[in-house]
Amino acid sequence: MQVAILDDYQNVALSMADWSKVAARAEITVFTDHVADQGDLVERLAPFDVVCVMRERTPLPRSVLERLPRLKLIASTGPFNAAIDMTATKDLGIHVSTTGGFIESTVELTWALILAAGRRIVDESISVRSGGWQTSVGRQLGGSVLGVLGLGRIGARVARVGTAFGMDVIAWSTNLTPEAAEQAGATYVSRDELFSRADVLTIHLVLSERSRGLVGADELALMKPTALLVNTSRGPIVDESALVDALRSQRIAGAGLDVFDTEPLPSGHPLRSLDTVVATPHIGYVADAVYRTFYGETAGKIARWLEQS
Repeated sequence: MQVAILDDYQNVALSMADWSKVAARAEITVFTDHVADQGDLVERLAPFDVVCVMRERTPLPRSVLERLPRLKLIASTGPFNAAIDMTATKDLGIHVSTTGGFIESTVELTWALILAAGRRIVDESISVRSGGWQTSVGRQLGGSVLGVLGLGRIGARVARVGTAFGMDVIAWSTNLTPEAAEQAGATYVSRDELFSRADVLTIHLVLSERSRGLVGADELALMKPTALLVNTSRGPIVDESALVDALRSQRIAGAGLDVFDTEPLPSGHPLRSLDTVVATPHIGYVADAVYRTFYGETAGKIARWLEQS
């Protein structure tokens, strides 16, 4: 049996879990790079019976799966994976396993981005490293308005932290009720009021056809010129071109982004170089405790599958 571990950027998969039971029955190959081209991906995965994927880094659509006749198990990390064509896996007889997940690390990164963008932490750190000193005036969060777009498990936790900072927390999503907002320490407002009042607008929606492109030019035009936009959810929820235009024209003050339309973000993309953007490479879930759970449960499920095969 042949097992592939994909997109292990930090080369930590084998050290984060006990793979001995898998190694006793199969040969494990770790790939630390990312392959985006479907033809190249099929060529890489053709020899493998089991493929371990880290979240949604490598999409597995029907057009890829149909060209992998040897593939019998996809071991996915996290409780769900929108990048796998589940209808195709069922049709092709490919089993898919999942793991538990965490929200704490994403909540923490959301606030890291809010603080980094608001207090210009990256710029000030670069200044110190280069021999300089203070270069900007940061913003205080206490007393300002935090707008939460999507008040699910992550959004509700973000809202409670905002309350602890002394922020006025408002929230909106399609199915949100005033009562549910109040339970998270937030005030329910209309969609337009959310965008127009927020000093910091943070996105916590699941990507769906309803949420895709939800934050576009019209919504960005409602925001204050001093406002910050933060997205640790999914890139396509925001119209990326409209966001770049808003940042370049100083329609909004800045953004903290962990997710993008295309990942990895292309090397020449403007979001890599805009001074008012704090960008991280989709690391909301990239934390030690999360990885130990992801890889630990994945190794266990692959081992059990191999025993039964």
